[in-house]
Amino acid sequence: MDYEEINYRSFSRERELESSAAFSVLMQKTYLWMTMALAITGLTAYIVAGNEMILNILLNFRAAIWILFIAEIGLVISLSAAIEKLSLTTATLMFIVYALLNGVTFSTLFLVYSLPSLATTFFVTAGTFGAMSAVGLFIKKDLSAIGRILIMALIGIIIATVVNIFLASTGLDVIITYLGVLIFVGLTAYDTQKIKKMFQMAPDASAHTQKYAVLAALTLYLDFINLFLYLLRFFGNRK
Repeated sequence: MDYEEINYRSFSRERELESSAAFSVLMQKTYLWMTMALAITGLTAYIVAGNEMILNILLNFRAAIWILFIAEIGLVISLSAAIEKLSLTTATLMFIVYALLNGVTFSTLFLVYSLPSLATTFFVTAGTFGAMSAVGLFIKKDLSAIGRILIMALIGIIIATVVNIFLASTGLDVIITYLGVLIFVGLTAYDTQKIKKMFQMAPDASAHTQKYAVLAALTLYLDFINLFLYLLRFFGNRK
């Protein structure tokens, strides 16, 4: 074994350790930011639900809900499309603003559902999300093919939901609800595995790389929120 081979092996081992450390940091950041966003959304929703002036605006001016909805969609698209150009600070702030706007929108849930049922649904969602995220982290089977099917199914239920606005079919609504739960249960595992693979190839945990942890946190946050909304149809007790 010559000197160059020893140096190469030492360098390879050093890079392997650096990549392992980066993976750990990036995954921790992802779940930390996702948890932070959920906390911001929940706290904002609770505070706004107790503010009559803001609630009156949301309930009496339909344009307000549409403005919030468009702003949220715009933030998600902008953050995803411009992640390379954004700084870590800007990306994080955009994620926080999105979580705040979502909280304002979700404040109306407190008017429709009882607080105990909202809490129950949250904990059921958290348990389900945690279990499926663990599946995504530790399963050896490649979930890419399943993920593509789930994404197509998601597009299908979005179309079905729009159609059902006009049909108002109770049966179709039940089918959409069951499918929605199954789809986001599966997407949680798929997205977690996709994020894991991405960060396993990360060379470091620099500010540039951490921007992708913000984007990953947004992805898991959306999985959690959508799973919560579909489960709420089962566990939510209306007032």
